[in-house]
Amino acid sequence: MLSRIAESLFWIGRYLERADDTARILDVQLQVLVEDPSIDEARSCAQLLDVMGVEGYSGVVNRWTILDLLAHNPDSGNSIAAAIDAAREGARGARETLSTDLWTAINMMWRGLPAARSRRPPDLFAWVRNSTAMIHGIAEATMTRDEGWNYFVLGRSIERVDMTARLLSTASLASSAQLAWPTTLRACGAYEAFIRAYRGLEGDRQAAEFLLLDRWFPRSIVSSLAEAEKALGRLEARGQRSGFSDEAQRLLGRARTELEYRPLTEIVEALPTEMERLQRSCAAASEAVSTRYFSSAELHAWRGGALL
Repeated sequence: MLSRIAESLFWIGRYLERADDTARILDVQLQVLVEDPSIDEARSCAQLLDVMGVEGYSGVVNRWTILDLLAHNPDSGNSIAAAIDAAREGARGARETLSTDLWTAINMMWRGLPAARSRRPPDLFAWVRNSTAMIHGIAEATMTRDEGWNYFVLGRSIERVDMTARLLSTASLASSAQLAWPTTLRACGAYEAFIRAYRGLEGDRQAAEFLLLDRWFPRSIVSSLAEAEKALGRLEARGQRSGFSDEAQRLLGRARTELEYRPLTEIVEALPTEMERLQRSCAAASEAVSTRYFSSAELHAWRGGALL
């Protein structure tokens, strides 16, 4: 496969997942602000901008600020609008390898964005989640399980790890943890699965454990890391008797084992720090993938804490 096409598919997966997860994070933040009037809005929104890697903003920080910078503004590299634009541009560049249904779904999402941005925030976020879910479903049903599929899954999985780490950081920094964790579980589509797994027992520690370590829930960090490792393994032409020649696979494997084999209490006590470390591992793994498989690694770079 041409490196240009492989890179496009990798970043299509990343940008679609970024739009989806940014919508989920904003949904959590705004629900918490609405349901708990005791929260310091300026401080909470400033923390979210920091978690999402928005740097250098000097204006008034409130819920309308984060909606502009993280949802509506296409000139903000961290926004939903920018991610959808980038996904569509990547799909246009790889048009010859995408099925007609998949291209149509991505293009329809892009064309529907201006109207969606005029909706109420909860409706906008629901539209983003539903649109990306439809695109992923079409990709599952129409893409051949070849190299292109593995690049798409690899990009989606790395971005899911990064964004779920940001979501966990947001929940752990919230002043009302009792409200933030159930809202976070719902934002991940994990609340019902969590209740079944823990037989109705609800707690901050259990919620963090589920989203970090559950191997059966596809949006958990450990599950997403494992999926990324499998995609990289399938891209390797030949196996290796010892170690890993693929730097990205080594980085992702180390991140997964550091989570799985450490005491949960140790991770939860310093969750924002641990999630920041995990984000750095994702950035390093993405750079390693670009260096090894793509010819134009300089096209995407980290600015602040966000991939652009």
